[in-house]
Amino acid sequence: MHQSITIHAKENGKFALAKPCELDKLNPKELLLYSTALCAGMTVQAIAEKERVKLVKLEIKMSGELDTEKVEGKSKFESFNIAYNIECKHIDEQSKVSHAVQLATDKYCGGLAMLRKIAPVSHSISIVSVEVEA
Repeated sequence: MHQSITIHAKENGKFALAKPCELDKLNPKELLLYSTALCAGMTVQAIAEKERVKLVKLEIKMSGELDTEKVEGKSKFESFNIAYNIECKHIDEQSKVSHAVQLATDKYCGGLAMLRKIAPVSHSISIVSVEVEA
C-alpha cells in the first residue's frame, strides 16, 4: 500500500500540510512521513539561507510503500521516496538550491538517515526560476 503526505513552506518559514488536516488525524505511518518531510524541509531552508538564497516555494512530498494491502500495526515500509518541488527567484540560484537539497538529503537530515536504516530512500528534485531575465 502506498502512503504519502505533502507539506509546503509558508511565508513565515513554518510548514503546513498541503491538504488541511490536523496532525492527530494522521495514522502513525503518515506521522513518520510527515516528521521526515519536516526535517528535510527545515534542513533545506537552513542550508539555502546560509547560501543566501531565498526560496520562493518549497513543497515536499514524502511517500512510502508498505508491505500490506492496508495500514495495520504490523505494516512495514519497503521503500521511501522524497520529492522536492522548489521555486527560486533567479536561474543562477538553481545550482545552489540543488546543492542544498543534496546536502540535506544525503548528509544533514537525521530523519532521512533513520529511514535509510529501515528501507531504501530515493529522491527527486524539481527546481524552477520565477524571474525572467530581460
